[in-house]
Amino acid sequence: MGTFHVNIAVSDPLGKQWESVNALVDTGATYTWVPRSLLERLGVIPAFRFPFVLADGRRIEREMAETRVRLDGQTRTTLVVFGDEGTEPLLGAYTMEGFGLSPDPVNRRLVSVPGLLMTFLA
Repeated sequence: MGTFHVNIAVSDPLGKQWESVNALVDTGATYTWVPRSLLERLGVIPAFRFPFVLADGRRIEREMAETRVRLDGQTRTTLVVFGDEGTEPLLGAYTMEGFGLSPDPVNRRLVSVPGLLMTFLA
């Protein structure tokens, strides 16, 4: 499967200050990973710590918070990980699903997908 990047904007929780970042679309990442310095510059404050398993099997904990992300002209609130400095920003599955998007690796773009509702409606 090919990889590709998309431009997203991240803001403070109130949506008053925004910064753009080029993020790797990563379906293997549960949450969106943003460098700590960018989140701190925006005034995003860590709300909790969460455990992760890295691709090499190591277990780590990182701080997380809820803030706003803008993608293709739409804005959503999502969870973000305070990432290590020098690491690449990642657009994770949780954020993509919140936007109703799925990666199209062949055409290297995000495409709209309908939500699934597993119930019977009368």
